[in-house]
Amino acid sequence: MFESSQCLDIGNSASMWWFQQGLCFLPSALVVWSAASFIFSYITAVLLHHIDPLVPYISDTGTIPPERCLFGIMLNISAFLGIATVYVRYKQVYALNPGESKITRLNKAGFTLGVISCFGLCIIASFQKYPLFYMHVIGACLTFGVGAIYILVQTILSYTMQQKIFWIRVTVLLWCGTSIASMFVSSVLLYSGLYGTELVQKLHWDPHEKGYIVHISSTISEWSLAFSFLSFFLTYIRDFQKISLRADVSLSGHNLCSTPNSFVADERTLLIGGHL
Repeated sequence: MFESSQCLDIGNSASMWWFQQGLCFLPSALVVWSAASFIFSYITAVLLHHIDPLVPYISDTGTIPPERCLFGIMLNISAFLGIATVYVRYKQVYALNPGESKITRLNKAGFTLGVISCFGLCIIASFQKYPLFYMHVIGACLTFGVGAIYILVQTILSYTMQQKIFWIRVTVLLWCGTSIASMFVSSVLLYSGLYGTELVQKLHWDPHEKGYIVHISSTISEWSLAFSFLSFFLTYIRDFQKISLRADVSLSGHNLCSTPNSFVADERTLLIGGHL
């Protein structure tokens, strides 16, 4: 259950670091952990000479062990953090607009899209680009395609609820859309057969070979798309500072063995704190 206080506890807020306020650590952890999963697997793959250091596909950094193992574990944790963040955002919008039917429908749609996008991230983590290319592509479409629609829905909600952050999210949405378009066009050209037929498992490129420019355009677009997503979740930090999460526990017995009907006790426990 989410609660908001009408008074700002100035003393407590002043003594807390920004990441200790409310639930803002969730989007912060999501962004930092996801960026680290890309960077650590990239560094490992480059040091082992498994990939070229100049802008490889993100998926290429998690194709060969041991970086594949690191890539998979860290992305699955990112998916869990993503679902938690999407859920908290859903509850926040619901708490602020419990009776607005249009906003409620958009909010439910956004939650569903967000969960699907996070599930796609699990597919990316579990099914590597080679040899399971088509499953990997399905995961990428769910993550980035459905995720882009999630960003669109949240941007629309921001227009009705948060005018100050709306234009920032519009900018990120345009960045995301441009990256998707660029990546789609360059990838279609690259895998059209004009530059060879064994490109899926190709991890090393010669700058002078045919198709290199298209390849670089595609990889840059992919990195740009990934960081546009991370930038969007950064916009949640200020909102999440104003949220607290509580659990209501109802006891029907004095211990775990007996459950007499006459005994009822309610306990409200603060799980993760925050104030508005």
